[in-house]
Amino acid sequence: MEQLAPARADGRVFDEVAAEYDRNRPAYPDELVDRACQIAGIGRGDPVLEVGCGTGQLTRSLLARGPRVTTLEPGRRLMTLAEQNLAGRGELQFVNARFEDAELPLGHYRAVFSASAFHWIDPDVSWHKAARLLVPGGTLALIQYCGLQDRRFPDDRGALRSALTRIAPELAAGWPVYRDLAAIAAGVDRRRANVSEAWAWIWSYDLARAEAGRLFGNVQLATLPIVVEHTAEELAGLLRTMSFYAKLSPDQRQALENEHLVIYERLGRPIRSTIAAVLITARARREQVVVGGVDANRHVRAVAEASLPAREILGHGRLVIAPALQDQHRLAKSSGHLDRVIVAQIEPVGGRRAERQPA
Repeated sequence: MEQLAPARADGRVFDEVAAEYDRNRPAYPDELVDRACQIAGIGRGDPVLEVGCGTGQLTRSLLARGPRVTTLEPGRRLMTLAEQNLAGRGELQFVNARFEDAELPLGHYRAVFSASAFHWIDPDVSWHKAARLLVPGGTLALIQYCGLQDRRFPDDRGALRSALTRIAPELAAGWPVYRDLAAIAAGVDRRRANVSEAWAWIWSYDLARAEAGRLFGNVQLATLPIVVEHTAEELAGLLRTMSFYAKLSPDQRQALENEHLVIYERLGRPIRSTIAAVLITARARREQVVVGGVDANRHVRAVAEASLPAREILGHGRLVIAPALQDQHRLAKSSGHLDRVIVAQIEPVGGRRAERQPA
């Protein structure tokens, strides 16, 4: 599916082709949705957030598994179609907003899902905000399709690539090289310490941020290869829903559709290719703050509950390491239930510099 590095303002094009998007964009495999829900431990009634629902390609599958779904969609036309498609299917709340702008409850969601949409969010916002919205240990689940290297259909893929190179060489030059499943798995494994690096590498997107490695752990990958077949008309309908298509001139669009018709007629059968549905999940890291003083404890208890950095909770003071509390630090660390333990006490603003002591 979508492969080119995104110019994020271009995400608006999907709302302009909402009806075609609804007709031509595929749903996501049940096997991967089940896998994500299993990893997240989602039960009936659990709150989950979906970022970028389109017209409901993933939402329908989420609702069928029983959670309470809040779904964001910045495109008004897309959201209207999603509301029509999903009426009566489950407990669902729509929010017509970009992820960057949406006001949502912190530390609330058991999982944050995003299907073919997370790359449209400003990466300086996306990873941090997703972590803040999740309960401690909550799951970020990203799913998307990509082209897969496959030797079974060389005539089909070669002809499609040749047509794109002749008609839109500037786009063809930036098209990523397809990998097989083993290469995808190996590449993700090398980047497992930072979910943003793994996700950015798969799609050749500029999404990697160092802070994502501190915010998320337990990165897991699941893939499912799928052979797809399209007539020339079906392929044209699908391409019209992709952001790169909007960058083509009218003449280039017509020439590409004509070439696909020639390929289809020459093959004498549907045009075939292999794609992979890719799922990456990561767990929001847990933090626990052990503090000195009853008043301090009252203020920072929310840190553990919301999985937020303590400095975001304490507007009137700073967190500093309290040497007298090291026994509590060791006790909390030895419990084994938390990714990091911070021992601190409140110091008024104007005191010595805040410090943090990770486990």
